[in-house]
Amino acid sequence: METARGGVTAGAEIATGTLALRRLMLTDFRGYREASLNLDARPLVLTGPNGAGKTNLLEAVSMLAPGRGLRRAKLSELARNDGAGGWAVAARIEGPHGSHEVGTGVTLDGGTERRVVRVDGRNAGGPAAFGDLLGIQWLTPQMDRLFIEAAASRRRFLDRLVFGIDPDHARRVGAYERVMRSRNRLLKERTGDGSWMTALEAQMAATAIAVAAARRDAVAWLSAALEKSVGPFPRARLALEGELENGLDQEPAVEVEQRFADRLKANRSRDAAAGGAGAGPHRTDLLVWMAGHKDGAPEMPAAQCSTGEQKALLIAIVLANARLETARRGAAPVLLLDEVAAHLDPDRRAALFGEILALNAQAWLTGTDRDWFDELRGRAAFVAVRDATVRLEE
Repeated sequence: METARGGVTAGAEIATGTLALRRLMLTDFRGYREASLNLDARPLVLTGPNGAGKTNLLEAVSMLAPGRGLRRAKLSELARNDGAGGWAVAARIEGPHGSHEVGTGVTLDGGTERRVVRVDGRNAGGPAAFGDLLGIQWLTPQMDRLFIEAAASRRRFLDRLVFGIDPDHARRVGAYERVMRSRNRLLKERTGDGSWMTALEAQMAATAIAVAAARRDAVAWLSAALEKSVGPFPRARLALEGELENGLDQEPAVEVEQRFADRLKANRSRDAAAGGAGAGPHRTDLLVWMAGHKDGAPEMPAAQCSTGEQKALLIAIVLANARLETARRGAAPVLLLDEVAAHLDPDRRAALFGEILALNAQAWLTGTDRDWFDELRGRAAFVAVRDATVRLEE
């Protein structure tokens, strides 16, 4: 039923071994002045016309994951146009390790934006703290170009997958980016003595190796999970293209780390002119191929596949990662799947829904046509979204 505040309630009991948002509250977020959703662990189907606010709800959930959310928007862009300038997203999550209250938002302090992250009533250091409690993965229409865009998009996609398998990876990536910015600033300003720069580069190298090793391990685990995939989605093969990741395949980590630190020192002048380091995990690329449809058929680089096959490859990777995360963390991640069903044939659509249900995953699926989700009737909560309001349909 619709609540007085524009919220909805869906009332099944949460299942053992599931991870789910049981309550989501928005304040001045995008087009929502205020919204409240009380949920169970079932998949959630959000239907409504384009521009109704479906993706905004998914984006709100994605702000409870490490990083900048599914649109990578500036914090100021998330605030409601007619609001005071700040915004808030809060949730209660339940999973194998209990119940937690989490939230994030932006406050204005003297006109300055400040992001706040809270876990169980206490301030946390940043959104990386969410990764300890809640795995979230997403697919959006904007990701359809992932395999033909620059490497940065694939690198971010890979890191989100690693966050779910290894929550500490978000902190490693954040630490590496901070020390890299510090080095870039010193190179630009040409300040500080050589010993300080050497110490900074040693820290950068140590953090870089930790990031590269985590990615390398995750790709190995994910590749094994993809090998076991069955059903109508294509089988993907993954590899990393990066100096440090490739070095770890051949030498001990301590030697790769020292070589990278030496290279940073030798390339200071070049990196100062270029505005940043020319090598490191911030240059790594995720390579993806689609295996042949029949035995003996050649592999095809994902960038050369059709748009439909690229979408199917992305879904196959996310589902394999969800299976892996379920095995390693005891519960499937929350899946945010924006307009995915519209571009799948009936066999793949049925396979996607079947895997979501088998994983006991709380998947948030959006679409303009309710009929696309017929196979989920009775097994998912259906919510109509109109003009930034929500109404439970069943």
